[in-house]
Amino acid sequence: MKIDQIDSGADFDFGRTSKDYARYRDIYPESLYQKVYFSGIGKKDQKVLDLGTGTGVFPRGMYNYGAEYYGIDISKEQIDEAKRISNENGLKIHYQACSAEKTEFPINYFDSITAVQCFLYFNKEIILPKIHSLLKDNGLFATVWMAWIPGQSEIAQKTEELILKYNPQWQGCGYQPVKSEVPEWSMPYFKIKTIENYIEEISFSVDNWLGRIRACRGVAAALTEEQVNKFNDEHKKILVSFQKSVLSIPHQILIHVYEKK
Repeated sequence: MKIDQIDSGADFDFGRTSKDYARYRDIYPESLYQKVYFSGIGKKDQKVLDLGTGTGVFPRGMYNYGAEYYGIDISKEQIDEAKRISNENGLKIHYQACSAEKTEFPINYFDSITAVQCFLYFNKEIILPKIHSLLKDNGLFATVWMAWIPGQSEIAQKTEELILKYNPQWQGCGYQPVKSEVPEWSMPYFKIKTIENYIEEISFSVDNWLGRIRACRGVAAALTEEQVNKFNDEHKKILVSFQKSVLSIPHQILIHVYEKK
């Protein structure tokens, strides 16, 4: 995949990270799922579409609230892992490998649509009218973003410095908490319903942080296998030097829930 506005147009493919992604990216806290649910998404008898679902982390996390879930992703490898994990856990989630912009579900089919950690990858001129058409009247659309804050964590800062050493084009570094603003792109199609904006400490073992970082866009999705192995060895030495069995990394969580106009 290439997007001019991301990493200076460098190639990346989350399908190359699927094994690590499946094992290490199930990191959303329960508070995130609860806030999405209490906004009105995921209720029993709802049909919910999760765009850019990856390995199905979000629909699996919401599954027990009772909705019927559909997940789509452009990567077949990601969808294969999503199906495997869901089947192993007896979860009846419908998955499909396809581009969000080209998905062909019926008009007015879904009660809610979610985009978790992925909305920046979509073509807004195409995806916004697509989402609007797929939602029922008064349907809900949510974007969810969770990012570590390097300015509040030396571990995250050192991790970013190492990623940039191996991948100078990576633009996922230096994140700073943002305010709760309503984006202009939403206004022609949606009205804001709720915004949640908070910081939560997410705990990782050394192995889990290593895996979570390997699975990110700037590492295994972009580097060669040899580069990834060298990166991982160097990263592990850095983490071990902190002499901590549990790494507590502050993350900002930002949830916008919109209602269809």
